[in-house]
Amino acid sequence: MKSIFLFLLCLSPLVANAQTMPAAPQLAAKNYVLYDFGSQQMLVEHNADERVAPASLAKLMTAYVVFGAIKQNKISPDQNLTPTAYALRLQNEETRMFLEVGKEVKVEELLRGLIVQSANDAARVLAEAIANHEMAFADLMNNEAKRLGMNNTHFTNATGVLEEGQYSSAHDLALLSAALVRDFPESYALYAMREYKYNGINQFNRNRLLWLDPYIDGMQTAYTEETGYSLIASAKRDNRRLISVVLGAEKENLRSSESQRLINHGFKEYESVLLYRADQPVSSLRLWKGTEPQAEIGFREDRYVTIPVGQREQLRAKLETRQPLIAPVNAGQRLGTLHLLLNGEPYLDLPVVAQEGVLLANVFSRGVDAIRLLFE
Repeated sequence: MKSIFLFLLCLSPLVANAQTMPAAPQLAAKNYVLYDFGSQQMLVEHNADERVAPASLAKLMTAYVVFGAIKQNKISPDQNLTPTAYALRLQNEETRMFLEVGKEVKVEELLRGLIVQSANDAARVLAEAIANHEMAFADLMNNEAKRLGMNNTHFTNATGVLEEGQYSSAHDLALLSAALVRDFPESYALYAMREYKYNGINQFNRNRLLWLDPYIDGMQTAYTEETGYSLIASAKRDNRRLISVVLGAEKENLRSSESQRLINHGFKEYESVLLYRADQPVSSLRLWKGTEPQAEIGFREDRYVTIPVGQREQLRAKLETRQPLIAPVNAGQRLGTLHLLLNGEPYLDLPVVAQEGVLLANVFSRGVDAIRLLFE
């Protein structure tokens, strides 16, 4: 292993304030997290990995799978679907967009019902259209959950109706929410709709923050008597986006007010700093037996870090790489770790990768390097 200390010269110096992390707000909710979308950091966590019933928050994954099917041309927004009696069956008291058996409805209408009205009937019709049966659709949901790193999540239906074996966590739901914004930015705009009318019935979005905060543009509410009131909210100010997940509040107004407190805390107490641009090398490593003598390492995309306001000057980095580095090297291959320190304490570890691939050299060059390595 080889370590190099780096001063982050790309940061404009500011006078550091407090030497400690901002005190996180204590919310009237069972589980909550605050996630910075740009830096991919969890800023606040409380019972973040506890497995809980997601209720209607499961519809975020339903939408994610449907958006993916549209992107892959398996289904189209203007396609007409015919609801089956099975899809429109009532499961206790549930939110609906009041579809009718046998009456055609467009996919785009179903998506608005799913997202704005949190309609269970829309979720089941979409699930049947994509996977023929809701249980098979749940398998698709679980495949995506695994791919996204949602390690404390398992789905059994498309609606979030309480069933044994269906669970998620505040941490996982934040990852899912971020994936929706990142992977389907155009479709995500549906989450900002305040109301939607279908079949002559106008229904309002239950996310009250859409009316109270102009920066809020999504995402999803949930309620059951067993789980309480929950809300995932997303806010964008300037170029910075925060996602809050608040689960298990006792009252409907609390899920909104506590979410607002959490988001305000993130914007007030933290700032996002650009560490390196995608095409900016962090360092160059000596490369053996390759067609090039050096391999530049960095990040595949612009890399931000979120820190307490006023502490940029206290940010340092230590680059750790594995030596010797032997060709071939693939573009994007992880070659080290950038350890960030704040006020001299470990803060965040970031993987660094090869910015370009390097091929294996010819036999003669490899032989020369093999001899040189003996003396290193």
